[in-house]
Amino acid sequence: MGLTGLTARIRTRDGWAVSHAVVTVTDTTGTQVLRAEADAEGTVRDANPLAPGAYTVIVTAVGYAPAAASAIVTASGRAEVGTVTLARQGGTELPPPGPWTVDPAHSSVAAVAQHLGISSVRGRFTHFSGAIEIAPDDVTKSRVEAVIRADSIDTGNDMRDGHLKSPDFLDVERYPEITYRSTGVTAAVGSDRWTVHGELGMHGVVRPVDLDLAYLGTGADPWGGTRAAFRATTELHRDDFAMNYNQVVQAGIAAIGTTLKVELDIQAVQGESLPLG
Repeated sequence: MGLTGLTARIRTRDGWAVSHAVVTVTDTTGTQVLRAEADAEGTVRDANPLAPGAYTVIVTAVGYAPAAASAIVTASGRAEVGTVTLARQGGTELPPPGPWTVDPAHSSVAAVAQHLGISSVRGRFTHFSGAIEIAPDDVTKSRVEAVIRADSIDTGNDMRDGHLKSPDFLDVERYPEITYRSTGVTAAVGSDRWTVHGELGMHGVVRPVDLDLAYLGTGADPWGGTRAAFRATTELHRDDFAMNYNQVVQAGIAAIGTTLKVELDIQAVQGESLPLG
């Protein structure tokens, strides 16, 4: 029975099963001769033999662009379509649906500020956590939340770090956490580009902040888990967060720039928690 009929595997670009895919087969006259749904593994099997000839196979799934393939059925009645890869609707890609947990040990939260108008000071936060939820049918409903410990700022200079933690800047005793909560996601130009809309809470002020996000792909890790990688950037203005301190040095050059470039390199592990160890 398994030797006749249609077999196909439906996958995303990263090789994930598309379990809600539907396969329709039409003959040369455009008449539908078969309709079958994929199983949980993204596999379509239909045991009914097909008459020999040429067929068109169309694969559809909610949230994905339709894909077409051709199949030649021989005297055996078998149509092996093989693997059909579906792209996210509009060509946009994100990891498989469900919860993902940011892995701080393999991620970085960095900021770059101009110093004395000529050089840049680079800092990073060493303690943070985050959770990502990829929505199953409408990826624009995906969510992300993150918490950064303000006193974990590290610029490689103890005196400067102390100043940044003081009431002049982050005021970490009064505002120990920096928070980010997304409010929406929209596709940007390019199949792996997104804009994350959200609200950043810092120094007692909450402001809308958009992240320019690139999805870098998904793969297995050495610990038996699955990882997704992202890179995101944004610009912040200190004035927006009531950090107005500035020490004006000679010739009126501001000692520390008012614009911060934020660079996030994020690895997330599939699941609601990080693996032990």
